[in-house]
Amino acid sequence: SLDMLMIPISVFLLAFSLVSAQYQPNWESLDARPLPEWYDQAKFGIILHWGVYSVPSYGGGPAHGQSEWFWFDWLGRKQEWAIDFLQRNYPDGFTYPDFAPSFTAELFDPDEWAELFQAAGARYVVLTSKHHEGWTNWKSPTAWNWNSVENGPHRDLVDALAT
Repeated sequence: SLDMLMIPISVFLLAFSLVSAQYQPNWESLDARPLPEWYDQAKFGIILHWGVYSVPSYGGGPAHGQSEWFWFDWLGRKQEWAIDFLQRNYPDGFTYPDFAPSFTAELFDPDEWAELFQAAGARYVVLTSKHHEGWTNWKSPTAWNWNSVENGPHRDLVDALAT
């Protein structure tokens, strides 16, 4: 059941919140932290990297990058392949925030996903809840109109998968 899958996630979050204060912001300190036993024994987990960057779903291929870096490749690195992709597929003046309304998550069925993850043998699931370009998959008070509740799917994707 979904409850069985969520137990390790809840335990991990609780354990992390209880011990996070004893670590310093450096690799030596972070590397000293013990792995939770359930995580260390888990042989298989699923990490979902999902957000606005899923709309163009283009990373230029193996030689160029990954779709989740499309925003940075296009606007930060100004990669020619990313600029060419936009010019071929989107109107002049198209901006990265223009992708958000097309991120609809119309096929997202969290119960079906949880059943699939469990049937696959996953012992944990991690959903990217906030991406480096600021998009959050929940209603964030600091990401006004740049989150999945106020834009795109108009749904709290984190809560839907967690419950």
